[in-house]
Amino acid sequence: MFEIFSNWVAAFFTLCIFSFLYKDNPFYRFAEHLFVGVSMGYAIPLTWNASMIPNVYRPIFLQHRFELIFPALLGALYIFTFNRKLNWLSKFPIAFGMGLVGMGVPMSMNAGVLVQMRGAMIPIQDINTFLVWVGTVTILLYFFFSKAHTGAYGKIVKVGIWYMMLGFGASFGYTVMARISLLIGRIQFLVIDVVQNTIRFFGS
Repeated sequence: MFEIFSNWVAAFFTLCIFSFLYKDNPFYRFAEHLFVGVSMGYAIPLTWNASMIPNVYRPIFLQHRFELIFPALLGALYIFTFNRKLNWLSKFPIAFGMGLVGMGVPMSMNAGVLVQMRGAMIPIQDINTFLVWVGTVTILLYFFFSKAHTGAYGKIVKVGIWYMMLGFGASFGYTVMARISLLIGRIQFLVIDVVQNTIRFFGS
């Protein structure tokens, strides 16, 4: 009986979310706010136990690693985001974090650019490597804005546009397939776990 009741509660909130397909309504807003509240209620103690305890409390107070006090205090400055007068203090950890992102640029350059460049410089041995080479060259030419995309050069650039559209279309298609699979999972839940199990429970 508890499983049937919990399934109907889940089905109710699922239908509340689906009701947004018609228009914005109080049922959708109630389910949305409840989802955000439950997520934050779960995330806060999870962050405390998974991050604050092992990375701040234990090293500083139990292992006496006092050099970690500075980064702990720096991270604590984020809380001043909610204070208009002291909001400027929250910019220090943001600036520090952006500096760390800048330090990662060389590694990103190696993984995202140089590796792909080496992969594009292999000898053309078959049709696949030829198509990769054509796509790489034509897409790079498309982003060369110092020359107008006209004449023969414009026709070459259009090949790069076709490559990019195929790539974007494939990425969007994968995204849609993932969302459709989630929709199919929820419909199966409503039909099998809720309706059929409820009929089977009361029928027995």
